[in-house]
Amino acid sequence: MNNRYGFLAGAVLCATALAVAACAPSSHDHAGLETSRPLDVRVSRAAVQNAVDSIEIGGDVRARDTATMVSRIMAEVREVCVKAGDRVRAGQTLVLLDARDLVAARTRTQAGVTAARDTASLAAAERQAADASLALASATYARVAELRAKNSATPHELDEATAGLHAAEARVKAADAQIAQAGAGIDVAQAAAQGAAVGASYATITAPFDGVVTQKLVEPGNMASPGAALLTIEDTRAFRLEIRIDESRAALVKVGATVDVAFDTTDGPGEADAQARQPARDWQAGRVAEISRGVDPSVHAFLAKIDLPAVPDLRSGMFGRARFAGAARRILAMPAGSIVRSGQLTSIFVVDRSNTARLRLVTLGETLDGQVEVRAGLDPGETVIVDPPFGLLDGMPVRPIGTPSDAGSRKVGA
Repeated sequence: MNNRYGFLAGAVLCATALAVAACAPSSHDHAGLETSRPLDVRVSRAAVQNAVDSIEIGGDVRARDTATMVSRIMAEVREVCVKAGDRVRAGQTLVLLDARDLVAARTRTQAGVTAARDTASLAAAERQAADASLALASATYARVAELRAKNSATPHELDEATAGLHAAEARVKAADAQIAQAGAGIDVAQAAAQGAAVGASYATITAPFDGVVTQKLVEPGNMASPGAALLTIEDTRAFRLEIRIDESRAALVKVGATVDVAFDTTDGPGEADAQARQPARDWQAGRVAEISRGVDPSVHAFLAKIDLPAVPDLRSGMFGRARFAGAARRILAMPAGSIVRSGQLTSIFVVDRSNTARLRLVTLGETLDGQVEVRAGLDPGETVIVDPPFGLLDGMPVRPIGTPSDAGSRKVGA
């Protein structure tokens, strides 16, 4: 029995040794790689560069001008002339309210203006009559005074002429007072008419600017009350990106500064699905228009508003990103085209002193402008293969094309 088990164990060990020997690369295979014809490759030299980290902050797109249309009077809604999604022009009628009592008040005040003007005309006529009486009284007094000087008129006649003159003068003053009173009455009546006209105008709600109706909050037959929202309108000609900046990064943002902005897009019928949202890559220039002076205590952040450039199909409520330049630092970088990915592994091909390609695992950082940061696995000055050709393997001889050159100073960021 012991001899049988010993024989079986020996057979298993021999089979295992033969399998290992078959799987291991032979010296002949390595010699084949080293003596094969060199493969032409483009190369670049890893170099330490100046880098400026970038910080991305997400936010919501909002129309620069948004108006909530409200009623200033208590009245029944007679007609809503628009619906959500309609484009409107400045001054276009949006909502009509029941204004019969206001129209009656306006008519009444306009009649008051007419009455006040008639009163003023009557006062002017009275003044003309008073002027005529004064002229007659003045002439009578002058004749009687002359006759009295010749003793041809009695003192009583002179007293009567004097009294008539004073009465005529008083009548003129009274007529002047009536004219002034009539003028004031006209002013009061006109002010009342203007107030009534303004009140009547509250029954017609119009668009304050060109835009789009985003919300319709009332229907005909509803009762509108002062301050109650009826419609919401947005000016779609200009948008802003509203973001919240952590107070520790507030120094990175200044009013008037230019920042990069981009927007997420949705494609196809899955717009409502979060997985259908694709990050935008087309960065454009925006300008910081406003930064709140106070910090929101709930999130310890400042609210910043960025004026956006004209972007097709931009809508309020879309998600956008703003990218700010951070602190400068030194990094080791190489062309992004040098990366070789295999599953979760990231590698590059390095050319050694004997012009042999060596596959090496690396740890990468941020990427921008075709350059990628290498955090581990590569030393400054080493030569890497750019866009490795198909079929390139570790240990193959290569012939670099051109002279490796150090990359210049540039920004590298997310």
